Amino acid sequence: MKSGNLSDLVVFVTVARESNFTRAAARLGVSPSAVSQTVRGLEERLGVRLLTRTTRSVTRTEAGEKLLQDIAPLLDQIDGHLNGLTEFGQHPSGTVRITADEFAARHVLWPKLQPVIESYPDVTIELMTDYGLTDIVAERFDAGVRLGGIIDADMVAVPIGPPMRMVTVASPAYLKQYGVPRRPEELMAHRCINLRLPTHGGLYPWEFTNDGSEFRVRVQGPLVMNSSLQILDACLAGVGLAQVTDVHAQEHIGSGALQEVLADWSEFFPGYHLYYTTRRQQTAGFRVVLEALRSEEGLA
Repeated sequence: MKSGNLSDLVVFVTVARESNFTRAAARLGVSPSAVSQTVRGLEERLGVRLLTRTTRSVTRTEAGEKLLQDIAPLLDQIDGHLNGLTEFGQHPSGTVRITADEFAARHVLWPKLQPVIESYPDVTIELMTDYGLTDIVAERFDAGVRLGGIIDADMVAVPIGPPMRMVTVASPAYLKQYGVPRRPEELMAHRCINLRLPTHGGLYPWEFTNDGSEFRVRVQGPLVMNSSLQILDACLAGVGLAQVTDVHAQEHIGSGALQEVLADWSEFFPGYHLYYTTRRQQTAGFRVVLEALRSEEGLA
């Protein structure tokens, strides 16, 4: 074809996604110079520049962006279909990439994935920790893990954990010194530990319910962090009040290291879900992982 062969397009898409020739070469298993020559040859055949190169970065031109958006989904579909064909009559194999936050990876995914690793030695699970709302299609993940209420409507969502509550907690020492808030409005006079949202950059407003109506309180305090686990540590140290999920705090509440306040203002919401797109062909390896994670144990 006029624009070159399929492998040239694969090279271009990889460079465009990585925004770096060296990383793209490592992913493709070739040298950076070979990648650069391939992209340059594709540009010459098309008669248009696809990438803008500087000593520090590689960015897509308008034409490059259009080609990426048009071609990348088709290449992903081809790759998925080929993987599906190779697995006829074969046992599960290959790599399954999942993105999740640290708590979900450690306490929800790992207990169910460990038996998969032991039972299917040809399946590799790549588990990437990320607190942002990762675009699994653009980043080429097979699946992601989020709380049930924030999953895009065009994704398949499978519950993999029980319902949760957001609980407001503090150490006994903090409550002894500063008092126990009885209503959410009283939090404005307290030292609260804020969570900065990784994706949008804003501070997470604390959520409460009253007779089925939801409302939010924007709290103030001496500390802002971007990890719920870090916030929990600071709360245990007596820095201030924190709002985290009950699954994060239940061990510490049970031991007495933390006390829950405003419990009457907290209701359950959908817990962790595995989400994935139907636009990618499901491999046998992914189906094994999916069945392991969708186990009903612990969802009641």
